[in-house]
Amino acid sequence: MSQDTSDSARRELLRHTLATLAYRGGKAVRGAPDSFGAFHLAATSRTPVQILAHIGDLLDWALHLANDDHVWRDAAPLPWDQEVARFFTALQAFDARLASGEPLRATPEALFQGPIADALTHLGQLAMLRRMAGTPIKGENYFKAEIAVGRLGLAQSAPRKEFD
Repeated sequence: MSQDTSDSARRELLRHTLATLAYRGGKAVRGAPDSFGAFHLAATSRTPVQILAHIGDLLDWALHLANDDHVWRDAAPLPWDQEVARFFTALQAFDARLASGEPLRATPEALFQGPIADALTHLGQLAMLRRMAGTPIKGENYFKAEIAVGRLGLAQSAPRKEFD
């Protein structure tokens, strides 16, 4: 396998990971009541809106890293609906960068193991907090989910195999 083919395959896997973030993130935020963003489990824990803002920061950081710009910005959380929009906008911007074919200034592996894996972890926290806040989302067999590279908005395919 040539280096170009390998790089292309690694980028496509990273883009699929972003589509997975969009799918799972959409499920975690869709239908959440307005009060969910401010749900506080404990005095020292982050609220869902703070977690979502951190995920936005991670995705912004990933884009900066792809451009060889090691910039971290710890943004103040916006209102819940604005953070939801920011999440999807950041996914789209990073995906566009990956799809551009321009050389990456960080390896796909480093981008995955740092900001992307962290974002996946925090989406799991949001799903868990939905249950704790009394507004659970249904479990799902994500292996069967219809996740498509480039589908990065709130609107996602319908779940294929959910369970309680």
